[in-house]
Amino acid sequence: MTVTIDLSGRVAVVTGGTRGVGAGISRALLAAGAEVVACARRPPDRPVEAAGRTARFHAVDLRDPEAVGRLFERVEGAYGRLDALVNNAGGSPYRLLADSDPRRAARTVELNLIAPMTASLAAHRALAAAGGSITMIGSVSGTRPSPGTAAYGAAKAGLENLARTMAVEWAPRVRVNTLILGMVRTELSHLHYGDERGIAAVGRTVPLGRLAEPAEIGDACVFLASDLAAYVTGASLLVHGGGERPAFLDAATANRAADGHGAVDPAEDGSDARTAEGLDARTADGTDARTADGPSVRAGGRAAGRTAGHDAGDRTSGTTDEQGEMT
Repeated sequence: MTVTIDLSGRVAVVTGGTRGVGAGISRALLAAGAEVVACARRPPDRPVEAAGRTARFHAVDLRDPEAVGRLFERVEGAYGRLDALVNNAGGSPYRLLADSDPRRAARTVELNLIAPMTASLAAHRALAAAGGSITMIGSVSGTRPSPGTAAYGAAKAGLENLARTMAVEWAPRVRVNTLILGMVRTELSHLHYGDERGIAAVGRTVPLGRLAEPAEIGDACVFLASDLAAYVTGASLLVHGGGERPAFLDAATANRAADGHGAVDPAEDGSDARTAEGLDARTADGTDARTADGPSVRAGGRAAGRTAGHDAGDRTSGTTDEQGEMT
């Protein structure tokens, strides 16, 4: 049996929908037949297209409630309806909490928690009229410690709770769910994980053996926006390839043969079994390819261009988010 999701005649807004994960979401919705409005602070270098169709771009700063309200007024005026909102825009530069300050932390929370709430409130009336849905793009950073991106992780934890509360308050007219993303490979992966060797090494730390592709995040969004998910609301769907292998399993000297991760005690031949298995994401020059969401990029002993990128791993670009610069 073939299952086809057809979103023809439906209208979707994707925040931060012009590059990285956001572009993957926009393309998946276009391919499913939806009319897509992608918004960000800056226009994309090239139009976001799929299946011979193009997403319509609107410039907006999601931290400006009045501008966000005007955006959804224009969308409803142009299309007469709104069926799906994907709150994807977000991100954070890497900065240890002690090196940060309250203003920067507040802006991170504003972008990653308050902005999705602002967009959802602005879209609520139109979504309710159409019996639509909201998908929050969350992060594994919100489910475990997030060193270097503490405010980001806290905001993502809050976003998941916000979605569950919205799902209760706005039922039955609007469904609200969260995708909890792990690491995603985008055109900016080199900023977070290094060269192809580094990207491959980081991918091997994931149980499925690789990073996600933006299109795979888009497929999950298409499902949640479709009638196949008609009874799915208040849910958190993990899209992280199995998560992160617990570090203690590779540090322990017991049961290494039983779990298939090296029967040889590293002390016996002087080697580190993690390196042979690709479980230690270190590059040839001794730099660490791990990021704040698992992998991080180090150069000369200092953090270089790391972000909380789904995850954001690659949802962000250096010190930028899907909207534009992170200030």
